Amino acid sequence: MPELDRPAKTVIFLKRRARLGLRRSWNSVLPALMMAVCAVAAYYFSELVLGHQGPLFAATSAIIALGFSRDPRLRRVLEVGLGCTIGIAVGDMLLHWLGSGIWQAALVLFLSILLARFLDSGAIFTTQLALQSLLVVLLPIPAGGPFTRSLDAIVGGCFALAATFLVPRDPRREPKDDLKEVLGELSLVLRECASALSYNDSTTAWHALVRARSQQPRIDSMRQGLRASVEIARLSPLYRRHLQEVEGLTKLMVHVDYAMRSSRVLARRLASVINNAALSDSGTVHLAEALSGTAGAVDELAAALSDTTSRSTLSHARDSLADIAIRLHPGALEITRMEGEAVVLLFRTLMVDLLETAKMEPAEARSLLPKL
Repeated sequence: MPELDRPAKTVIFLKRRARLGLRRSWNSVLPALMMAVCAVAAYYFSELVLGHQGPLFAATSAIIALGFSRDPRLRRVLEVGLGCTIGIAVGDMLLHWLGSGIWQAALVLFLSILLARFLDSGAIFTTQLALQSLLVVLLPIPAGGPFTRSLDAIVGGCFALAATFLVPRDPRREPKDDLKEVLGELSLVLRECASALSYNDSTTAWHALVRARSQQPRIDSMRQGLRASVEIARLSPLYRRHLQEVEGLTKLMVHVDYAMRSSRVLARRLASVINNAALSDSGTVHLAEALSGTAGAVDELAAALSDTTSRSTLSHARDSLADIAIRLHPGALEITRMEGEAVVLLFRTLMVDLLETAKMEPAEARSLLPKL
């Protein structure tokens, strides 16, 4: 039987991978078109206008600067341009002192990488500086001089920046989608915690902890992408009017990050409470209901934040969270033992993070919690 199941599982896996690949390709059509146009335009500009022969660095720098990374593009352009310039200067200087050859190339590359890491932590900057130093040692100098490559890199970067600022791409769309996804995962974490209590299953609580932990790389990537969105809104004339809203999304993502971290602590403590049978039956029921209700409010919050025109939805989500917050007292939940009380305290911390995500002032959010 396992031999028969293995081919079927392989087919299912390949179909899933194919669907994901097609979705990625479809979502990348416009960025790929913009990269292709910018790379070719930068190449021909350097060749026809500046008279450079084979200006490959104009095309490659445009591709690197546009790329699919979430790093701010202005930083990428600067890393490419400065990396090229400094790399050429370092390579030319070391070539003058050491001469050319295999061991000289290895030494130049080693020293260039160390210098790049000393100057800046950017991966692109390090790659460009090391690559240019190596090319200076190994390849003939271009007809226009070694620094024509640096100028080509700047040309490619300028084309990439022009495309970024002029081609319509709403800087609010990706952050809103990101917020909705992360809050959806947070809702699932809370539902798993509620399920763990209802079925007295600490394993489910650990699953919730694993789910919450797995979101941290995604959140870090989203916060990086928000920096790029702020950059676009600040520099692009088409989207400058949305700068305040994008900066507001940045603050919201910070609160979501805090909420996800709080949920991790809550899930870990909940597993211990279940294993030690630290809750009474009534306390278990009340706490599970509060967690389940919070999950529903988080779903409302996700829908509200992804649609700024729906103010009533955000208000309703905030009210739902507030209704749960005013009941977060061990006595009200019929929890008496110390371990159970610790869970309620952690729940209160998570609730403040969620209320701040719902755009409530911190002092007001804390005032809703009953005094201990």
